[in-house]
Amino acid sequence: MSGSHRAASHRRSAPAPASRSEVEQTQGRAASRRRKPKPRRAAKLTVGTATLLALTAGWFTVGPGRDFQGETASAAPDREPEVAPMKAADAHTGAPAADRSTRDRITAIPGLGASWTAKIPAETRQVLVASGKGKDSSDNTVTLWTRGDDGGWQAGQSWPAHNAYKGWTADHRSGDLRSPIGLFSLTDAGGRKADPGSKLPYDENAKFVMGGRGFNNEPLAGSFDYVVAINYNRVVGSSPLDGRFPDGAAKGGGIWLHLDHGGPTHGCISLTEDHMVELIKTLDPAMHPMIAMGDADSLAA
Repeated sequence: MSGSHRAASHRRSAPAPASRSEVEQTQGRAASRRRKPKPRRAAKLTVGTATLLALTAGWFTVGPGRDFQGETASAAPDREPEVAPMKAADAHTGAPAADRSTRDRITAIPGLGASWTAKIPAETRQVLVASGKGKDSSDNTVTLWTRGDDGGWQAGQSWPAHNAYKGWTADHRSGDLRSPIGLFSLTDAGGRKADPGSKLPYDENAKFVMGGRGFNNEPLAGSFDYVVAINYNRVVGSSPLDGRFPDGAAKGGGIWLHLDHGGPTHGCISLTEDHMVELIKTLDPAMHPMIAMGDADSLAA
């Protein structure tokens, strides 16, 4: 803030000659005033030192990214990862914004091998990637990628999720307790609860009911409150409740994205309710959404 001040002027009568003691006192005060700059220099040194310590302690940081751990229903909430402090020399040496956008454009989804990338249709602009921790693990991380008009891919948030109890397989069979590895379209949604704002066709139906207990003895009730059908061995464009299996019952079916119940699934991918609602609201049939799912090594091949 700034302000203006007016100095008041006062007339004074001519001073009487100063006595010897007054002169000595005046000289003493003058000497005292001449010693005052020393504490001011110390103050400047203190401020400069504080600034240096602040820089060393990393007070100046870059904006947040995303990081997750322990992809289970009991995992800690999403939190920001630590980012290396910005060096002072970098503050004024960055490339222009246009140059950075061109340089940083992602033309292939990280973690997806060339064979997977080649399978993504040109009209598909939303790809949900469910990347498993291991071939026999029931934990995975789900990330929704969106392709822009320039052909570059942009990642959305990453969410912890569960898959089948025994992990993954490229040759899924009914009852094998493994999730199928593959690239599948996403066209239909539904659930026991009312449509939360789905762009996909949504079937609200009381038949979306699951009972009993899971592999960790957790209750399964409410798991099908919101679902998105994964188009593995099913009739595309029908309700997720449609029980027809075009490739035969032996190949299994009923593979969905649904609510997480705190443990492995029989073959589906499960997310917490808030993430399922966000996903259902985001998937857009005009963008021809698909899911690439499997363990990380299989997806990278």
